[in-house]
Amino acid sequence: MDPVVLHGEAEGYVKSLEKLPLKDVGSPRWFRQHEYIEKLNMQAILNASASQEEFVQELFVSFGKIPTLVHEMILIEVWKQKVFPILCQLQDFTPKSTFPLYMVIHHEATVINLLETIMFHQQDSCESAEEAVLDLVDYCHRKLTLLAGKCARGDMTPGDRITHNPDANQSSIEELQNQSVRLEFDISLKALSVLRYIIGHVESLSVSVLNRLLRTHNMPCVLVQLVDYCPWSRYTAGKVEKYMDGRWQAVAPRDQVKMTPQDGQLWIALVNLLLKPECQGKYDYNNFNKNQVLKLRGSLNEVLIDQLPILGDLQRFLSQLALTDPAPPKKDLILEQIPEMWSNIMDANSGKWKGIAKHQVKTAFNPSDSDLRVQAQRLSQTYNLDVLENLISEKPKCGLCGAEAAKRCSRCQGEWYCNRECQVKHWPKHKPACQLMAEATEKLQKELSIRA
Repeated sequence: MDPVVLHGEAEGYVKSLEKLPLKDVGSPRWFRQHEYIEKLNMQAILNASASQEEFVQELFVSFGKIPTLVHEMILIEVWKQKVFPILCQLQDFTPKSTFPLYMVIHHEATVINLLETIMFHQQDSCESAEEAVLDLVDYCHRKLTLLAGKCARGDMTPGDRITHNPDANQSSIEELQNQSVRLEFDISLKALSVLRYIIGHVESLSVSVLNRLLRTHNMPCVLVQLVDYCPWSRYTAGKVEKYMDGRWQAVAPRDQVKMTPQDGQLWIALVNLLLKPECQGKYDYNNFNKNQVLKLRGSLNEVLIDQLPILGDLQRFLSQLALTDPAPPKKDLILEQIPEMWSNIMDANSGKWKGIAKHQVKTAFNPSDSDLRVQAQRLSQTYNLDVLENLISEKPKCGLCGAEAAKRCSRCQGEWYCNRECQVKHWPKHKPACQLMAEATEKLQKELSIRA
């Protein structure tokens, strides 16, 4: 498989990354940076999956650009909360193409995916992130508390990111809003993974970060809630389904007790927070916290411990905790650092949200025909189907029966089938999505064929 970017190109891309202001989101300057990050993300995944030299991750660490990635991610988080809803309500906003808007919405997922890869494969990533670790901890806390809150309210109805079929009756803006909601679920799962890697390096974390994890955000209790709710598992139409590789998949009865990657990340994070020497003595086991943590005993069993033996240590710790009342942590005088990225972005743009939305409509999301052609050409080079397929670890599955598939819909190129019979049976359901995807592809190709 040919690389997406070579080492020299990647070095130039990483060096050029900068912290952009909110008003620049969607601008040509922002889209150039988006393109660089997309390519770097693809290359990082290819290198990791093929056990090749992980030069992308090393470049981010050596050039100290992890804080820039964290800022980029939080910038889009703020944009989605404050600017995007206003854009959707503007009556005079009728974009020729919503694809640029989707790229902005998707950007947050791309950045956190790249951060996850970097933090897993680079042991010194937390040190390289410096003060940005505080902002990253706050970001992960926001995502996980929102996820737990949705579970508590019964709002968990995430669709499949991969197999979702758009409603033909929806407007393009409404479909964008739904895509944003579906992506939020995937982003939350990535946030859990990133948080686990941060907690895994507690021995190198500052006192401020530990204090934020254990006291400010009470992260053990947040994680206990996720153990209770298990949002990546559901019971539908008499079948147990688990969310894996971007889609809900039915699980055979014999596999229902197997841990998902999310289960493993969650339990390892809890073990590190509760058992590591750096954390013990710093967590306040008051009545509420103690009762919450002891809820974990109901979820621990021999099958789970066989899959993750370190949970035996957690089980013994919980048995001891039930019989004792640990002393409260010492209230030492700490000169504590605080995260700044979220508050700085909010303070710099407070009261300007509508003005930013109108500015972006004029300058970013309503481009001229010539700008659309240039943008389409660049995007077609970035999102190469052959490259994207190499990023998927498993073989394509039939859109109807779920069997391994080798034939693809010739019109939209987006759905797979194991045989002609399945394709014919699935056509009534696939038709609306196929038409939309085919029309978008044909429009792109037409734009590329026209030269200004």
